[in-house]
Amino acid sequence: MKSVLVTAALLIGLAPAAVAAEEAQTPVLSWQDCQDGFQCSTAKVPLDYDQPNGTKIDLALIRLPATDPSKKIGSLFVNFGGPGASGVDRLRGRGKWEWLFSPELRARFDVVSWDQRGIGRSATVRCFDSVEEQQSFLNAIPVYPDTAAQEPAFYDSYREFVRRCEAKSGDLLDHVSSANTARDLDLLRKAVGDKKLTYHGISYGTHLGAIYANMFPDKVRALAFDGALDFVGNATGHGDQGTTVPLDTRQDVPRGVAETFDQFLKLCAAPGAKCAFAGGDLKQKWADLVAKVAASPVTTPDGTFDRVALISTVWDALAQPETWQDTARILQGIWEAPKTLRAASADYITNRFEAFNAIQCSDSDFPRDPAVYSKYGKSEDQRVPYWGRAVVFDMMACAFWQARDDDRYTGPWNRWTSAPVLFINSRFDPSTPLHGARDGAAEMARTGFLTVEGYGHTTMFVHSACAEKAKRDYLFTGVLPAQKTCGIDKSPFA
Repeated sequence: MKSVLVTAALLIGLAPAAVAAEEAQTPVLSWQDCQDGFQCSTAKVPLDYDQPNGTKIDLALIRLPATDPSKKIGSLFVNFGGPGASGVDRLRGRGKWEWLFSPELRARFDVVSWDQRGIGRSATVRCFDSVEEQQSFLNAIPVYPDTAAQEPAFYDSYREFVRRCEAKSGDLLDHVSSANTARDLDLLRKAVGDKKLTYHGISYGTHLGAIYANMFPDKVRALAFDGALDFVGNATGHGDQGTTVPLDTRQDVPRGVAETFDQFLKLCAAPGAKCAFAGGDLKQKWADLVAKVAASPVTTPDGTFDRVALISTVWDALAQPETWQDTARILQGIWEAPKTLRAASADYITNRFEAFNAIQCSDSDFPRDPAVYSKYGKSEDQRVPYWGRAVVFDMMACAFWQARDDDRYTGPWNRWTSAPVLFINSRFDPSTPLHGARDGAAEMARTGFLTVEGYGHTTMFVHSACAEKAKRDYLFTGVLPAQKTCGIDKSPFA
């Protein structure tokens, strides 16, 4: 039976789960030392916010306590993106990165992260019986089908993947939307004793933050969105795009990848650059390299590369400019290597893949007809060579996904928040392109925008002391910075 509050919400036209969330009991956190200065805890939250007093699930939390408790402002909640990555593991691994969380920031906040529902140590989406089964299955699926002839088998693999997820995870799949994670986040805010939320969302974390800001607009203290999405584009698409255009294609991620790769080649060719791939016309050299591995895979000490493996490797590397010198070395190694016929594979040992699909497929509209993907696979390969086709197929499971979270959030995105929201984005970002971040900022009611004149994905990877200070001062005060741009600390090939 639905509660009185939920019934009232239905009568006045409010989202029932948003109102029902107010009924949910605030978790009691018992923080325990978990090594290296971190503290860990577990929170119990409703599985279904339409039944706030029903079944509970566990969320795993971690925090790095403020180093100057006498000046502490409160808790800074951090979502590191994905979705699918463990926030517990990422805070443990990255919480002391000074270019992301400076000593000045850590002095005044408990930095808190968590494994959101569906991920890691929290109530976890599982699609396999063992890590071995998971690795065997996922390694057999190419990152994307390189030709039209490979598409039917690719689609069948994802149909089977979805079937396994439904069999292993059951009802959980109907409750892993980011809207429910936003409701969890509001309970966690209450649990740490903060009247309003202070938050740093990275990549996908900006989408979660935008949902929170619009579901709980009066609970916003300061939200920093680092590497933002086009929120309408991500959730439903503009116009009829939700059912007619693959998600990252409609957000024109290929353009962001291509622009960033052009900068990779330009900086590599610059005088004095420490770039092993330098020499000659680098655009032609790249085209010749792709043709080489397409004709026959190439093995080097870094692995075996066919066309798909090469393009995927570079696409992944573009997000992290500190790896560009190593990526250039890998490319030169492939250039110089003899041909071989061995095939490549990669290990996969977490539930990140499963959780990514479960959350993304819950949050967003997708075309359901595989023919749409085949169509765009062809046209995008022509529009944005190398990158366009790869992007079309990067969320293929969602075409076949059957689970649906009735409480997912699809707007509005422009509710007036109790404080303005700061957007930060790299000029050249292969994952959350600048054009999409600007669209996202324009969709919200109170925003400021800081452009980092650099290359790569978010300030987690694009080091900028200037941007960290602007973000830090905003998180301290809730006041948007006056400056509109920041430089980077070092060029990728310096």
